Amino acid sequence: QTLLPGEVKYIRLRTQQEVWDAIYLLKVRGAPAIGIAAAYGIYLAMKPAAAVAYARFAERFEEALNYLASARPTAVNLVWALERMKRVVTGNVGESASSLLTLLKEESLRIHREDEHACRAIGQYALPLLKPGMGILTHCNAGRLATSKYGTATSAVYLAQERGYGLKVYCDETRPLLQGARLTAFELSRAGVDTTLICDNMASHLMSEGLIDVVFTGCDRIAANGDAANKIGTLSVAVNAAYHGIPFYICAPISSIDPACKTGADIPIEERPAQEVTDMWFQKSMAPPGIRVRNPAFDVTGANLITGIITERGIAKPPYERSLPEMLSPI
Repeated sequence: QTLLPGEVKYIRLRTQQEVWDAIYLLKVRGAPAIGIAAAYGIYLAMKPAAAVAYARFAERFEEALNYLASARPTAVNLVWALERMKRVVTGNVGESASSLLTLLKEESLRIHREDEHACRAIGQYALPLLKPGMGILTHCNAGRLATSKYGTATSAVYLAQERGYGLKVYCDETRPLLQGARLTAFELSRAGVDTTLICDNMASHLMSEGLIDVVFTGCDRIAANGDAANKIGTLSVAVNAAYHGIPFYICAPISSIDPACKTGADIPIEERPAQEVTDMWFQKSMAPPGIRVRNPAFDVTGANLITGIITERGIAKPPYERSLPEMLSPI
């Protein structure tokens, strides 16, 4: 995804290291897609262990899990998918390595299929919130490129497009990596959606002009109290939406809910290289040599700013301490 929109290229990842690199270097990004890639990645990591005894297989599996989990610390889907894969190993003690590999492959495929279903379901729950001709603002990329198919924040947009709603979608460019400009604008415009690209700091102005009716964003982790970590700049969007009286929704699968994380203050925020701010996308550096740079990849939007959290099981509303556990309860 680092090549889009200038070049469309499909890459084949055959080893654990290639999967780790792809996730860390953002060739694969978006919380659901990261989880899917990690599931496949740990299966690939264990293929060379097809002939070892169970104890050694389990030991090498734990090493691979810890390594893959280090690629993106903020996205809870990464660890969630790896933990699901781990249960395959711990739940089949004494099985042969070849049998475990078969089970790991089946589980990774299951995670992939479930995400596609979850994304469509999120769109179906979000669709009643939309009316023909509405203006929608989104931030970063929570679309097809970030998931298995429909996206989370864009799923309802695609379903509405099929029904002829004629929505107008405004994409924040999403500095410094421009996921909104390079990815969301790319995929929506290719799908025939009426799409307008804006700089991040233009959102409040468009809201004041009455062009934005609702905000849909994805997220990488939801704390037990409803605080949500998403791409840097999301908090500013939520604050502006609250000021202008515009509903702000988080769209995410239940795998993004982390009940062990009490509040947003407990979510680790990844710091990325300064070069992404000072040099990336420019022919020469746009900052003074040696200037100190902060580059947090995410920020946390407080639960008090979130109108609702749209999942594949419905829409959670405040108080989230009550509604989120209901979403996680076994069906």
